[in-house]
Amino acid sequence: MSLHLWIIPLLCFTGFAANLLGGRRWSDRVAGAVGVAFVAAAFGYACWVAAQWSAIPHPYLETHGLWLQAGALSVPFGFQLDQLSLVMLLIVTGVGLLIHIYSLGYMHGEGGFYRFFALLNVFMFFMLTLVLANNYLLMFIGWEGVGFASYMLIGFYFHKDSASRAGMKAFIVNRIGDFGFLIGLFLIFTYFHTFTFTQLFPQVEKLGVEAGWTGPLTLIALLLFVGATGKSAQIPLYVWLPDAMEGPTPVSALIHAATMVTAGVYMVSRSAAIFDRAPDALSVVLAIGALTALWAASIGLLQRDIKKVLAYSTISQLGYMFMACGAAMYGAGVFHLMTHAFFKGLLFLGAGSVIHALHGEQDMWAIRRGSPGGLRKYAPVTFITFLIATCAISGIPFFSGYYSKDLILYDVLTGAHGSVLWWAVGTVAALMTSFYMFRALFVTFFDGGSHADTAAHAPGPHAGHGEPHLPHESPKLMTVPLMILGFLALTGGYIGIGDRFGHFLDPVFATGVPALASHPIAGGELTVSAISVGMALLGLFTAWLFYIKSPALPEKLGRSFHGLYTLIFNKYWIDELYGAAITRPLAAFSRTVLWRGVDVGLIDGAVNGVATLAQDAGEGLRRQASGNIRSYATWVVLGATAILVYFYFGGARV
Repeated sequence: MSLHLWIIPLLCFTGFAANLLGGRRWSDRVAGAVGVAFVAAAFGYACWVAAQWSAIPHPYLETHGLWLQAGALSVPFGFQLDQLSLVMLLIVTGVGLLIHIYSLGYMHGEGGFYRFFALLNVFMFFMLTLVLANNYLLMFIGWEGVGFASYMLIGFYFHKDSASRAGMKAFIVNRIGDFGFLIGLFLIFTYFHTFTFTQLFPQVEKLGVEAGWTGPLTLIALLLFVGATGKSAQIPLYVWLPDAMEGPTPVSALIHAATMVTAGVYMVSRSAAIFDRAPDALSVVLAIGALTALWAASIGLLQRDIKKVLAYSTISQLGYMFMACGAAMYGAGVFHLMTHAFFKGLLFLGAGSVIHALHGEQDMWAIRRGSPGGLRKYAPVTFITFLIATCAISGIPFFSGYYSKDLILYDVLTGAHGSVLWWAVGTVAALMTSFYMFRALFVTFFDGGSHADTAAHAPGPHAGHGEPHLPHESPKLMTVPLMILGFLALTGGYIGIGDRFGHFLDPVFATGVPALASHPIAGGELTVSAISVGMALLGLFTAWLFYIKSPALPEKLGRSFHGLYTLIFNKYWIDELYGAAITRPLAAFSRTVLWRGVDVGLIDGAVNGVATLAQDAGEGLRRQASGNIRSYATWVVLGATAILVYFYFGGARV
């Protein structure tokens, strides 16, 4: 049977085209309905495809002719459905549909309503192309497409300079990562002469495990990972994602929590056959993931903007996913990718509901001041769902994140490619995660006193803007998606009990590399889980102590450790360091050498010189065309004389 997988991304593209061409003439109700309807149809079709799973071959392949033919290069336009792409397909369409519905309420009354839904739809089109592609080149088209859509959505409020700069920053940083990805693709074709997964991976599986850093598979894996660090915001290319919060909150939920930023994790997992044969590359993936998890979590400890807290949390959680991939436990990474889509999508939508309730306020201390008695009284649905998501991301038992994060930490500690060092780093990051997430919960929803954590902090982005308006609960268009995601954030981890989820994905990650001996520990997974839960509860208790029980404590600690506090509060001055070491020197070089030297001096000089020469020649010719018969006769005589002289001496030489 034929599933016609192409219909799924095409439905989203149709919604984009409809709003792009007709949305300006439609009411917001019609434009929103069109945007949601086509994504709902894509989700419905994806569910039908999932229902056919037992009746189709695995992997299921569709090819719709050649897309590109050039010499030895032959790239089909085709899609592939296997266990990994099926999971991604359901996550992208399911969570994407909930965010589209939520956006109907959140974006109500905003200018450019139809444009917003058109961009959401085209993002979905490219993301679905990325996860369904049966070859790296078509995947790269989707990869670049989501980058373009992200740039447009981050800068949606284009009248704000900060939004325009954030969109440009995301675009440029991602291009740096994409350069590495492209070089990796060139090497793949150089060595294997194909981009198609079903032709490439069997060739790779015939090769042995490489030793050292110079083998072709190691180089390819490292270059692919460079692309992943850009798209999935890992050290050193993470700096674009916090600024991307300038976009509307549904954009943050869709692109920077549930889908686009996980594209790097998906690509590395899809490339498991390559990475399994490049253990040195795996060690880099593990180290970068662990360091990113810790680094971003430490910055999240002191952020005041609720969306910035969640942004650094996203970077940190992506680090956990790469830790799993670096330990060659790709199933655990994809499992956390799924649960993260539930609880982080919920956290961002919950933050959007808070911002909606406070009429645009994002500073958590301003929200606390503007909600007498605590925001939880005014927005109970938002509070309960935000609490569920906070418990999930913190690793509280029986919530979804508990199952996926603990599995990663256990695999990193006991797996053949893991280590005690990176497990310890991940465990400390888990403690930080619990602290800053419960800090956000307590400050945003509880009344802990207006003096808490203010003196030691620099003024927030909304300082001096006055108190917010009386808060309120969001409309049902926003709260119903919150409740559905809340249910998934609570129960979504149960699918991993007994490693059922991992067993489902095993065929994709059976790459032919012999399994290495693991390093079991006393007590097994229960011991690791007990330590992880202890960290989560410690973070919860410390946040309660600081922001509910003794809200003056953070101020005292801030004064006692002023230097460290200032360093972390200013995000280690990484943006300033990049600006001083990279951005400004490049701008100065471009301005002085490329613009003034090459453009103005060389190119403009040459063009202007030619123009001046032509002008002078034209001026001379103009003078010759004087209309004077004697002048014309003189020139005729001189010309004839010159011709005769030429032929005379030329003939004499011949």
